[in-house]
Amino acid sequence: MYRLFYFCLLLVTLSAQATDTGWLQAPDHPPVQVRLVQNGPLNEATGQYAALLQVRLADDWKTYWRSPGEGGIAPKLDWQTSQNVQAFDWRWPLPERFHLLGIETQGYQHDVNFPVYITPEKRQAPATFNATLTLPSCTTICVLTEYQLTLPLQADAPLNETVNHDFQQALSQVPRPATLVQAGDWRWDAEKEQLAIRLLHDAGWSSPKVFVDDTDTAVFSQPQLSTTGNQLEARFTVSSWDPELNLHDQQLTVTVADDSLAEELSASVTQGTLAAAASSQPGLLLVLGYALLGGLILNIMPCVLPVLGLKLNTLLLGERSRAQVRRPLLLSAAGIMLSFWGLAAFMLFLTWSGAQLGWGIQFQQPGFIGFMLAVTALFSLNLFGLFEIRLPSALSTWLATRPGGGNSSHLLQGMFATLLATPCSAPFLGTAVAAALASSPLILIAIFTGLGLGMALPWLVLAAFPGFVRFMPRPGPWMVKVKWLFGLMLLATSLWLLSLLSATLGGPISLLLAALLVILPLWSLLRRHGMRALVFGAAGISLAGAVLGGVALLTQEHWVTPAKPELPWQPLDVARIEQEVAAGKRVFVDITADWCITCKANKVGVIQRDPVYSALSKHDVVLMQGDWTRPDPAITDYLRAHGRAGIPFNQVFGPGLPEGRDLEVLLTSDRVISALEAAQ
Repeated sequence: MYRLFYFCLLLVTLSAQATDTGWLQAPDHPPVQVRLVQNGPLNEATGQYAALLQVRLADDWKTYWRSPGEGGIAPKLDWQTSQNVQAFDWRWPLPERFHLLGIETQGYQHDVNFPVYITPEKRQAPATFNATLTLPSCTTICVLTEYQLTLPLQADAPLNETVNHDFQQALSQVPRPATLVQAGDWRWDAEKEQLAIRLLHDAGWSSPKVFVDDTDTAVFSQPQLSTTGNQLEARFTVSSWDPELNLHDQQLTVTVADDSLAEELSASVTQGTLAAAASSQPGLLLVLGYALLGGLILNIMPCVLPVLGLKLNTLLLGERSRAQVRRPLLLSAAGIMLSFWGLAAFMLFLTWSGAQLGWGIQFQQPGFIGFMLAVTALFSLNLFGLFEIRLPSALSTWLATRPGGGNSSHLLQGMFATLLATPCSAPFLGTAVAAALASSPLILIAIFTGLGLGMALPWLVLAAFPGFVRFMPRPGPWMVKVKWLFGLMLLATSLWLLSLLSATLGGPISLLLAALLVILPLWSLLRRHGMRALVFGAAGISLAGAVLGGVALLTQEHWVTPAKPELPWQPLDVARIEQEVAAGKRVFVDITADWCITCKANKVGVIQRDPVYSALSKHDVVLMQGDWTRPDPAITDYLRAHGRAGIPFNQVFGPGLPEGRDLEVLLTSDRVISALEAAQ
């Protein structure tokens, strides 16, 4: 009796196993598991088997949707070796959008279930689904793993309630063919490289999401969305490797989701000119308000406040008439306005010449940064009392008595404040500048005028009501403390400017200059006020350093150096590495892929920028690149031979490193340069 029971139990177990591949896991990539399980018997009405492809992703691992976005590759399933299988239908649940290192992707995190349908050629004949699943998965590294799926399909397989529940739940997350959403005007603007899609929904829109399936030549960004009544407009920026990309007359598939709504629809694209997006361009008065407020806030930025303080400090020295207070302030305000008008003219010139624009563009020039560093450092050291610059008495008398004497200096003070203000990303400033660069020349000039008026407003108010200056405290010992405060703020600005030059000057020189800028004020403080003052001064400099780091982090997008042209990469040739090293050359190996986000970040942030770019461009450096965008057994074997399962993977070889040195996943300039120097 017991034997019969165990025999029946064994048959049931074998039957259950026959409809399930079991959880598959690659030994060298344990965070990901996959399983294919049949869901019930053959559907006689449709002639299809239902199955569930399950993917488990541990921790922060992600995989991609069928259209992965800017960085990624879609999972792929090759089932051509299947027996008695005619068709395979893969259903995709609605994806999420992910942002990592400035790159947008679309996919899934944690666990995801894909409903699939398998159609046999002959219903009565046995069928076996044999397939190779190529699954990309990424965190800070990206791994491309293959799983062999073998699933004998049983026409009379029992329905498992748990599997069926998961299948139905996954199916409910798959967008359906559109019945509630209608396609409006889908228009392609080739000049702007933008696609505008209009969708209609009678019930209106709440919080919609729109995805466009990538084509062979086009990738679509995260859209700008705007709604008017029951109409939704999604505007995409389109990127492509094809310089002659044209979406006119192309059929695109769009997935749209909203509250209790997830549908797919297709339509043909027409060509035309797109007007300004309804939600992307604020009205002119609102933008002018942003400009005025942004310019006003620039006055309290660490870059500018010392200049305004110095001006007021000068006005407080001694009794002055209203005219003597008003004229310097008006001239400084005029200097600010002239600077902003000059910036507007410069932007117009660059616009007409086709250059790429950005607020703070002059801070991409090392010469300009060096000049501003010298000026701010000298001002700072002067405020700390390390030196005083005095003109000869005869020259001072001549400047004071000549007609209009001193006017130019006040103008220059206003212009100097403006130059320091441009890298300070004050609130509201970015919106105003972005609108100016996207508008007509007249509006651009008007917006920059608003920025100038906002920044000059405190100067103009004091000029209109110079009596306000008399309410300021009279000169006294407090001014020494204020002088040191302004000195600390200028010192923070100087250190920030020095950080921008570090790539040009090199690490040792930058550290030496930074040390001098910190030690000299402390030495002056100790010499003049003793040890107690030194302690407070050191605390103040530490605070200034914290402010410097915050400002540098918030404004880095405005001063980073543009990427260089592509380096001359050669295909990876393992045998040739040893030959090049024997010839006295260094070899830099880069294993990358189009779907690897961290690879793109390493390229843009380190490899394509100095000092690494210049070091890799030297005549004795051979650049080898392995492209793992598609499965390549040679690259897979190379990674495994070095104990790696994913990418990015970078190595440096040379006479000094014949066995090679593996670099970190996230590259840094210092580590790459150190490895290249050690390889010599």
